[in-house]
Amino acid sequence: MRQFIVIGLGRFGTSIAQTLYNAGENVLAIDENEEMVQEIVDNEIVSNAVCCDATDEKALRDLGVNNFDVAFVCIGGNIQASILITLTLKELGVKRVVAKAVSLPHGKVLHKIGADEIVYPENFMGVRVAHAEMEPNIIEHLKFSENFLIVEIKTPEIFLNKTLKEIELRKRYRANIIAIIKSSGKEEVSPSADYILENGDTLIVATDAKTAKELHELK
Repeated sequence: MRQFIVIGLGRFGTSIAQTLYNAGENVLAIDENEEMVQEIVDNEIVSNAVCCDATDEKALRDLGVNNFDVAFVCIGGNIQASILITLTLKELGVKRVVAKAVSLPHGKVLHKIGADEIVYPENFMGVRVAHAEMEPNIIEHLKFSENFLIVEIKTPEIFLNKTLKEIELRKRYRANIIAIIKSSGKEEVSPSADYILENGDTLIVATDAKTAKELHELK
């Protein structure tokens, strides 16, 4: 299992940490605001979170960040901190760093100092809304690579009135259902194998790009 670290627990960072955690991934969340750290632990958004100043190289070293496969730098308001943290993570040996940028100049600097991927949340949301209209049956939530993304898919008709055990999504399609959103808006997180799929259910699925397309094309 890969190790993920999320630095910065604003709405964007918290969303990433929660998505990873709900997918069963090993994730460590970090923020310098003690109240925010305590809040996400109390609300069971993640199970492992620490309060520390991520601009402090020694603090990151003591946390063993070099053992993590992917780090998300989700700090936007403090550009200087964002740049310093990204640079430090790469120098400490983190394999892949995904950094949030608030502007193109900010993104260019992050790229030059070694960030492996730059994310512009506002642009992403615009693309997401547009795709939701063009392809209403599949909405991409988070894309970590071609082999790992979180998508939202309307339940295909062939799955209706069947249990999750019966459709064998993991075995047949190499995909995991991490949550189900009912038409009422109620969420079923980590649904049981006996859950019966109903009309109007939306599946939150962790899978790869190819499988997501296959699921979208099911009738």
